[in-house]
Amino acid sequence: MTTIKAGRPFGARDPHEPNRVSTPLELLFDLVIVIAVASSAEGLHHAVAAGHAVTGLATFAMAFFATWWAWMNFTWFASAYDNDGPVYRLITCVIMAGALAVAAGVPRVFAGGQLTLVIVGYIVMRICMVAFWLIAAHSDPRHRGTAVSYAVGIAVVQLYWTMALLVFRPTGLGTVAGLFMLGALMEMAVPLLAEARGKTPWHHHHVAERHSLFVIIVLGEVLLASAAAFTYADAPSGHPAQLVILALSALAITFAMWWLYFSQEGPLDEARFASSFNWSYAHALIYAGGAATGAGFAVAIDNAAGQGHHAPELASNLAVAVPLAIYMVALWFVRDRLVLKGPWRHGLPVFAAAVIAAGHIGHWALPTMAFLTVLAVIARSQVQCRQA
Repeated sequence: MTTIKAGRPFGARDPHEPNRVSTPLELLFDLVIVIAVASSAEGLHHAVAAGHAVTGLATFAMAFFATWWAWMNFTWFASAYDNDGPVYRLITCVIMAGALAVAAGVPRVFAGGQLTLVIVGYIVMRICMVAFWLIAAHSDPRHRGTAVSYAVGIAVVQLYWTMALLVFRPTGLGTVAGLFMLGALMEMAVPLLAEARGKTPWHHHHVAERHSLFVIIVLGEVLLASAAAFTYADAPSGHPAQLVILALSALAITFAMWWLYFSQEGPLDEARFASSFNWSYAHALIYAGGAATGAGFAVAIDNAAGQGHHAPELASNLAVAVPLAIYMVALWFVRDRLVLKGPWRHGLPVFAAAVIAAGHIGHWALPTMAFLTVLAVIARSQVQCRQA
């Protein structure tokens, strides 16, 4: 049983600490992230089904970024400074409250572009990270410059969000998207600038495990779609055979996506500054691709079940094909291009292109994508065995 270490300072943890795994508090944080991811995926699902794919994708990108970025910043900080004391726990609980506010505000963003609740929740999470870094700066003199750089950088960007999106209240998707992109770039620049002053003592195994758990979270969206297909299979207005095929296709794709990611650990390099950032930042595409694949299947299931809006077949197919292809390409970028040898190290981009092509073949597109994804697992496993 975990005990509260009252008054323990936020000193740097040993980056080589044995048996370091996710804490119960981090797993509770992940549960909050599940809700936020599900809210973003549901919004994308309804936007595509209603024929507003472009708006839906832009809104999904903004909502998903807010969730992922807050999770990732907390994860890397916790890897270096988690002391499990009362102050640490309380600040983390406030961060989780902010994440729930973001999740609650996402439907409003999709419905009418109301950003206030999402931005307020996001700023709450980020100000808590400023507090974390200031405490770390006080407790860890060796990394004080890095910690202060984080705190100042995060605070400056929150001032930008407050002015750009709450005070001026921009209208129009293009204006909001432009302000968002600038803010996102500023956010992602903060760790690069801060870590340049001295690398924080994050734990390799802990960070890798945390990222893998986020993969499981987003794959849950595809499993949820599969369950919905089985649920609607006996609906009077639906097509039972088609729904069963969709459910089995979603299951096969989920298992294959999981297998592809967990077939081999990616090269998270502790020594190379740029490598660790490439690895972590590119994971955002893996996560977004997984969550959006579930949203795409939900669109296809709505069509087959006669529920809600009826999206065009091509749009429905591509709503699965595009994010699935993004998942494959991102996984190739963070791992396969670096760990596999010969022409087969480019196998995943080839399968990604095949999945996009399959999205154009009509009624059998999704089963074909499932077949291609399973084939990618088999092909990669054979290559891995030959190179072992």
